Amino acid sequence: MSGLSEKSSFTYEELILCGQGELFGPGNAQLPLPPMLMFDRITAISSDGGAHGKGVIVAELDIKPKLWFYDCHFEGDPIMPGCLGLDALWQMTGFFLGWQGLPGPGRALGVSEVKFAGEVKPTGKLLRYQVDVRKLIKRGVALAIADGLAELDGETVYTTTGLKVGLFPPSKEESA
Repeated sequence: MSGLSEKSSFTYEELILCGQGELFGPGNAQLPLPPMLMFDRITAISSDGGAHGKGVIVAELDIKPKLWFYDCHFEGDPIMPGCLGLDALWQMTGFFLGWQGLPGPGRALGVSEVKFAGEVKPTGKLLRYQVDVRKLIKRGVALAIADGLAELDGETVYTTTGLKVGLFPPSKEESA
């Protein structure tokens, strides 16, 4: 899709199109579909912003008491699993690569450090995520290395360093 790298925000409906493989085209970066899509909108995306000047992406999730994970994690003490917050940051990093126009499906490759400083309870209102790209490699396999954070109603609940996501275009043999 031409002109995507000029867009600086994306609606929920556009995120669903990405999950269906329609935003960046077949065989390229996709977001998971609900319920695994862990944000409702992307409010900002830039190739030169962020803490390191190499790119930034900001997304938000509206917290509602009926979100699917609250019924099972944990009964009587509902909390959003931290791994879902981490996955949101990986999802955003992969989206950033696709938004850059880089080819291939994405995969989370790791994270250097994750710190939990709070909890995402159903009484919260807004979970805001931010990914700051540290390094972007565009050779064969595209790779982003980034740092991320999540804030619930303005209070930091997760921080990460060294998020790694790659896009893996098919080899010439696979696409022949």
